[in-house]
Parts: sequence; structure tokens; C-alpha cells
Amino acid sequence: MRHNKTFNHLGRKSGHRKAMLANMASSLILHKRIETTEAKAKALRVYIEPLITKSKDDSTHSRRTVFSYLKQKEAITELFRVIAPKIAERPGGYTRILKLGFRLGDAADMAMIELVDFSATAATATDKPEAKKAATTRRSRAKKTDKPAEAGAATKAAPKAKAAPKKQVDSKTKAVPQKGRTKV
Repeated sequence: MRHNKTFNHLGRKSGHRKAMLANMASSLILHKRIETTEAKAKALRVYIEPLITKSKDDSTHSRRTVFSYLKQKEAITELFRVIAPKIAERPGGYTRILKLGFRLGDAADMAMIELVDFSATAATATDKPEAKKAATTRRSRAKKTDKPAEAGAATKAAPKAKAAPKKQVDSKTKAVPQKGRTKV
């Protein structure tokens, strides 16, 4: 029976559960989406939505209150400077949980939790591959001039340097003789 069971304990002691949710919340704030099990995603949503609501009021008290939950300065800064202004007019529902299927190892239900207002930017940043840049050469380039004829002459490659002579290998031992040593 589930009498008075208000939240999922996730099979952990309270200290471990609080630390895990704080780390997951910080990761969600910094990366805008994370992939986890469905139970952890639902527990994280209950944990982080009040913190995001608290971040709408940028005061010292609200920063300290949120810091007592998250304990990461970078996440607090990102939450109050980037996320809070973007969700200022939203009355709630800051996260979205998308089901992904089953994990191969233990068949756990997997889900992705993401911040709703950042889903378009995060999707374009992670899903679309960047256009490949043309390969550049490693030789130095001459300064560009206004005339195209001079530019073509200035960028011609310098003649290749001669390669160092190869060391002679002893045919019996297949070893390279070293300086200062004599063969015995």
C-alpha cells in the first residue's frame, strides 16, 4: 500500500537522494536537457520547478535559498541570469519529459527531461551537425593585397626543404649505430 507516500524515494537514503537530485538539477540547468530514467525525471521535475519559480525574483534571499538546494555557483548564475528572464511570464510547467524507450542493460524506462523554453535552441545545437569547414593548410600566408595578380604570386608555396640523410643500418644486427659507441 502507498499510504502517506508523497514522493518517490528512488531506492536511496535521504542524503543520497538529495545529493543526486541536486546534481541532476544543476546538470539540467547547465545543459538544458538530460537523459535519465523515467522515475528520476519525474522526481527531478518536482524538485526543480519550485527552484525555477523562486529564481523569478532575483534577490539575495532567493539566491541563497536556491543555493541551499543546488550548491553550485555556476548553476545558480545560469539559472538567475539566463533561464529566469526567459521564463518570467510563464506561470509554471518549465520542464518537459519525453519518453525514450527501454535501456538495453536492465530494460529501465528511459526519459529525457528538458527545459521547455530552451528546447528549440538545445535541439538545434545538439541534433544538427555543423557544416564542415574547408581544410586549411599549415603554411604561412602572405598578406593580402588589393590586386589579384599580386595575391596569386605572393601565395605560391616555397620550395620543399631537403630531407635529412637516412642513418645506415647494420645488416647483421638490424640496429642503428649510435654516436660515441663502437661495435664489438
